[in-house]
Amino acid sequence: MNWMMTLLAAATAPAAPAPEPGLRGLLQSPMLPLVGVMLIIMYFSFNSKRKQEKQKKELLNAMKKGDRIQTIGGILGTVVDLRDLEVVVKVDEGNNTKLKFMRSAILRVVREDEKADLK
Repeated sequence: MNWMMTLLAAATAPAAPAPEPGLRGLLQSPMLPLVGVMLIIMYFSFNSKRKQEKQKKELLNAMKKGDRIQTIGGILGTVVDLRDLEVVVKVDEGNNTKLKFMRSAILRVVREDEKADLK
């Protein structure tokens, strides 16, 4: 009989308080630090991507005739003509072979110190 009384007392005990609604409950949430870290990671990710796009745009705008370039396909050549959306590149000196590329297909301009590494 004694065990019945303790079981009945435990069943009728007041329930644990519910989490507080509103801002106070949100600030005490264990998810808040996780969400904060995720937001910081997203900010730095988008910020670095924006920087890379800006650098690429500056590179394409600074390109001029005679620059040695590399395309995204790995083709090396010398810029012969620049147009709004196209770049004419000479890829073979012996046969005077020229190819047209979209400006967006240019990966980088090969600098003088990098030319020695390519040979």
